[in-house]
Amino acid sequence: MTPGMLLLLNRGTLNDVAGPYTATLDRDRVTVDRMAQGDTSALADLYDRHARAIYSLALRMLADAAEAEDVVQDVFTQAWRQATRYDPLRAPVAGWLMIIARARALDRLRRRKSRIVAVELDPATPHPRDPEISQEMLAITAEQAERVRGALGELPDSQRAAIELAYYEGLSQSDIAERLQQPLGTIKTRIRSGLLKLREALTGERDST
Repeated sequence: MTPGMLLLLNRGTLNDVAGPYTATLDRDRVTVDRMAQGDTSALADLYDRHARAIYSLALRMLADAAEAEDVVQDVFTQAWRQATRYDPLRAPVAGWLMIIARARALDRLRRRKSRIVAVELDPATPHPRDPEISQEMLAITAEQAERVRGALGELPDSQRAAIELAYYEGLSQSDIAERLQQPLGTIKTRIRSGLLKLREALTGERDST
């Protein structure tokens, strides 16, 4: 998944955000810079700010408190190791952490499934994840998590189900079509329409396309 869970579901709005939220972004970037210099107190600061949101995401995906706690530990361990590689142009710190968290949770889901059933697909040719979901949904930061959950709740069941399968389980559009027993074109339309509604709910803007 490319670092695309950026700041708002509406692409390109990062530079338009001002006030306290911008201050939070700046503070996070400074904290990661401190981590890159070996400051362990910076890791603690970042944990205090974002651990709860990461735990909530992992728990939602894994439905297991112990595994969710392990994901939180994994995320901040990886963030500490890779602090020097963090690129603020690709995602804000909160989005970067959520990308790591989702990848770690999906890894655990795959391992869990592999213990139950034999792998039928050639691992060298996995299903590609949906790039639009990757870029759109991973823009959600901790401050927006509650708003996103509320906005998801306002979507029709068919749209919400498709988006949640793509995000929380990492399924491709083809996988979702198979899971829901719906035509692929129908699934693509549902996802696109649902994302537009989410974007509108979060930004107050209507897509002109």
